[in-house]
Amino acid sequence: MEWIKIYLKIYICLYFVVLFIIPGIRLYKQTGINPVTFGNRDNVHDYLGFVMKLLMMSLTVIILFSGFTQEQNRYLVPVWFLEKPWAVYTGLILIHVSFFWILVAEIQMNRSFRIGIDEKNKTALVTNGVFRISRNPVFLGIMISVWGIFFILPNLFTFTIAVLTYFTVHVQIRLEESFLEKQHGGRYLQYKKRVRRII
Repeated sequence: MEWIKIYLKIYICLYFVVLFIIPGIRLYKQTGINPVTFGNRDNVHDYLGFVMKLLMMSLTVIILFSGFTQEQNRYLVPVWFLEKPWAVYTGLILIHVSFFWILVAEIQMNRSFRIGIDEKNKTALVTNGVFRISRNPVFLGIMISVWGIFFILPNLFTFTIAVLTYFTVHVQIRLEESFLEKQHGGRYLQYKKRVRRII
């Protein structure tokens, strides 16, 4: 199944371009607002942004440079019992479900799309569509996608990235929800009562 590794390289490029770069450029052209709010300040928010960027870059490097030889793959400490066709197909299902899930969520966010917490520009509270199922559908999609990649490329590094992504995302969610409570008040509190944090 060598084609999977080539396909995964194409997928990860499309993942970032379609789900993050294009929506960011579109929002900037429409509003003049940069959706990327992570900076270099000495606070938890920006530190988490740095950690997420590092995790996603590491995952991309592993995907782009994996699969050249069995000898090279050995250095990634493969999880041998998951190197099975069923695991690959499970991973493929997960990454495609997550891709379209994130895409739908971002379309429904429209001009409220942000990467991080925007303290300068107030955004609308989005509660329709997939936001009726999860308060944080984009984060849910990100977690599903990294676990899907782990199933396709099961090794110590992809596992570690999936675990660290899970914990980093949950800390970021709590920061964002605290901010949204202050920004939207009672409306957001009512929304929290109706819809689960993840799913």
